[in-house]
Amino acid sequence: MPILIMGAAAATAAAASADTSPQPGGVYRLKPGIYVRKDVACNTAPNAVVRYYDGRGINSAHSRACRARILSRKGNRYEVSQSCIDAGAGPAPRVTERQTVTVPDALTFTLKTHGKGSTYGYCPAYMLPAGLRGFVR
Repeated sequence: MPILIMGAAAATAAAASADTSPQPGGVYRLKPGIYVRKDVACNTAPNAVVRYYDGRGINSAHSRACRARILSRKGNRYEVSQSCIDAGAGPAPRVTERQTVTVPDALTFTLKTHGKGSTYGYCPAYMLPAGLRGFVR
């Protein structure tokens, strides 16, 4: 009998931590959700190092409704023109920026607009600060 109780407890814990977010896909074949620059822990990430991938583009804390248009692709490296509303909220103009996005796997990307670029890794909802958890579907 104790084995059944322990087994049920383990199954409940596993179900509670299961990732139910969408599968990788969209423009870059990345898992939709929150990404944090690789040198920063998910649970302490300030807005400046957070990106949100929704399958159409990579948004920041200061942009939204981003849409990437692929200009060229070589392997896992994309040259894109990304258009975003240039504000986190409220009315703002749409701006377009040329970017290079490299996607080595479904949970990691490097974004380069000028200079070296930054690498970001996927953060599951349970690892995010409470204020960011609402952005994850």
